[in-house]
Amino acid sequence: MALAAPVIVSMTLSSAIPAFAQSKFDEQFVSYPTYSGDDLELLVDNSGTHFRLWSPKAQEARVNLYENGHTGKPYKTLPMKFEASNGTWTTSQPEKLYGKFYTFQIKYDGKWKDETPGVWAKAVGVNGERAAIIDFSKTNPEGWAADKGPAVKNFSDVIVYEMHHRDMSMHPSSGIANKGKFLALTEDGTVTPLGEKTGIDHLKELGITHVHILPSYDYNSVDEANLQTNTYNWGYDPLNYNAPEGSYSTNPSDPESRVKEMKEMVKALHDAGIGVIMDVVYNHTAENDGSNFELTAPGYYHRHWDNGKYADASACGNETASERKQMRDYIVNSAKYWAKEYHIDGFRFDLMAIHDTETMDEVARELKKINPDIFVYGEGWTAADSPLAKDRRALKENVSKMTDIAVFSDDLRDAVKGHYSDASDRGFATGKPGLEETVKIGIVAATPHPQVDYKKGNNSKFPYATSPEMIVNYVSCHDDLCLTDKLRKSMAGELEENLLDAAKLAQTIVFTSQGTPFMFSGEEIFRDKKGVHNSYMSPDSINAIDWNNKSKYRDLFDYYKGLTALRKAHPAFRMTSADDIAKHLVFDKIDSSKTPNLISYSLKDNANGDAWKEIKVVFNGASVPQTTTVKKGNWMIVAQDGKISPEGDLGVTKGGKITLAPYSALILAQE
Repeated sequence: MALAAPVIVSMTLSSAIPAFAQSKFDEQFVSYPTYSGDDLELLVDNSGTHFRLWSPKAQEARVNLYENGHTGKPYKTLPMKFEASNGTWTTSQPEKLYGKFYTFQIKYDGKWKDETPGVWAKAVGVNGERAAIIDFSKTNPEGWAADKGPAVKNFSDVIVYEMHHRDMSMHPSSGIANKGKFLALTEDGTVTPLGEKTGIDHLKELGITHVHILPSYDYNSVDEANLQTNTYNWGYDPLNYNAPEGSYSTNPSDPESRVKEMKEMVKALHDAGIGVIMDVVYNHTAENDGSNFELTAPGYYHRHWDNGKYADASACGNETASERKQMRDYIVNSAKYWAKEYHIDGFRFDLMAIHDTETMDEVARELKKINPDIFVYGEGWTAADSPLAKDRRALKENVSKMTDIAVFSDDLRDAVKGHYSDASDRGFATGKPGLEETVKIGIVAATPHPQVDYKKGNNSKFPYATSPEMIVNYVSCHDDLCLTDKLRKSMAGELEENLLDAAKLAQTIVFTSQGTPFMFSGEEIFRDKKGVHNSYMSPDSINAIDWNNKSKYRDLFDYYKGLTALRKAHPAFRMTSADDIAKHLVFDKIDSSKTPNLISYSLKDNANGDAWKEIKVVFNGASVPQTTTVKKGNWMIVAQDGKISPEGDLGVTKGGKITLAPYSALILAQE
C-alpha cells in the first residue's frame, strides 16, 4: 500500500464538518466542552470524598453509594451539580469513604440510564459492576518506592516475550502454586517434575528483557464470582480500563487484592531484571450501548457512520474515537496512570491503527516524561474499515509520521513461516521459494536499503520505517496459529526433526534482524495449541503451556537461550539508524531464481561498535542442503547445523565453500 500524501488538518470550525468529525452523525459532538483535570470520577483528600463525572449532555446525574461491591441496594444516593463550562457533574461527602463502593447514573433523553462505575474506576468490586474506594498507598508492596524496571537505551535492545497469565502457570507441570494468578510470577524456585525451571526462573534462564502480558485490566468475559468454572479468555473485551482483572487475583471480591497482587508481580519481575509491557485495548469496548462510555456520555466516545450506526474497525462491534479531545485525553491519561501507579514499562496497543497518529504521538511523549525507558508499539492495522481517514490512522505505513512508536512487521512474519491466513502455506524457512526479498525487508527493519527491492515485497512496497526502532519482528504470537502448529500444518508428513530445524531457523531470522525481536511464550519449548488458531476462549487444555516439553525439547530451549545471549552480546544486530544499516549490512548477490531459499549477508566494519569486525549470516530455507561461498579468512563458528554458541566456540573455518543443512542458519564471525 502506498503512503498517502500528508494532509494538513485544520481545527478551525466552519460550516463544513470539522477535522475531527468523521461523519455527519459525529458533528453534534463538536460543541461539547471538555475537562482535563486529574480528579475525574473520584478524589479522596483531607476534606472528604469528591466525585466528578464528565457528561455534558446529561439532564441529571447522581452517585449511588453501596456497602457491598456486588449485592444490596444503595445506602445513600447523592445528587450532582452541573458545571456547564467543562461539562462535569460534581458532589462531595465530608468523610473519607474508604471501603465503600459507588456507581454513577445519568438521566438522558428523559430516562435514567443503567448504573455504571464510570470510565475512570481504578478499583472495582467483583465483576467490575461497582467502583471501589480504596487507599492506594496501602496496596504498595515493600520497597515499591524504589521499584524500577530495566534501563532501555534503545528499543532495539528489548527482547519481548508475550504471555498470558493462565498459559504460564495452569498446567500441573508448572510447579506453580498460584495458578492463573498475578502471583504466579512472584514464585521463585518452581520446577517441573523433572526439575526444569518454570515461571519467573524460566524467564531469567531464557534471557528475555521484557514480558508482554496479555490484557490485565478488568475485562468482561470471565465471571469473577464463579471462578470454579475456570473460564478462559484472552481479555480483549475491555470493561474497566484502569483496574486490574479480578480473576487474576486471589480474591476478586476484595478490591485491594487485585491491585496489590498485580504490583507484587511487577516488582518481582523488576527484581529479576525483567520489564513489564501491558497489552492495552483502547480501540473498542466490550459492549456497545451498555458500555461504561455510552452510559456516561452517549455517542461521544465511539465513532459512527453517517446513519448513526457504530463504526466497527475492531470487528468487535464498535471503535473508539481517539481524535476527540476527551477520548484522546482518556487514552493518554490512562496509559500514564498505569505507568505511574503500577510502574508499567511499556504498552502494546491492540489494533493501533484505529487510533490517530496524533493521539499515539501524545501517548509516547507523555509516557517518556514519566519514564524515558518506556517502550510503545502496536498493531499497525485495523480489522475492518473506519471513518477515520487512512492518512490519519496509526498504520504501519504511517509509522514514520510518529515519534517513539513501533509497529509489528507482518512482512517478516508471513514471509518466514507462510501466510497467517492459510495453514498449509509455507514460507521461506519451510521451503517456499520467491520470498527472499520480503524476508530482506524484515532483516533491514523496513528501512531504505540500496540492495532491497521493495517492489518485490509481498506485504509492503516501500520502506515505511525511517529507523529500525520503529519495527517489531516476530513469526508467532497469541493470534493465529502459533509457530509449532503452523509448522505441523504446513510441513505435514515431514519428520519432527525437520520442524524443529525450521523453528530454529525462523527464530534465528527474527533475532538477527534489525529492529526489536518478539516471541510467543512457550515457543522455546515447542509449545502448541493443538491446532487451534483463535484460542481466545479455548480451555486451559488448549492454551496452557506443558512444561514437560522443556525436558523433551531441551535442545530447542538451549538454542533460543543462545539467540537471546547472542543478540544481547552483539550490538551489530541492534543498530539504531537506517543509515548504519545501509552502510554496515551488505547482502551477497544470489540469483534466487537459480538458488531459491538462500539469503546471505555480512555485518561489516564493527557495526554499531561491535567487538566482531565482521559477522556473516546465511539462511538456508530449502528442504535440501545448499552451499554458500564465504571469503577466505579465520572465522569463528557461532551457529551451524542447529547448534549455537554466542561466544563463537563451535569451531573455526577458513571460509570458502560451506554447505548448510536443510532449514538451517550459519553465523560466522571475525574479530
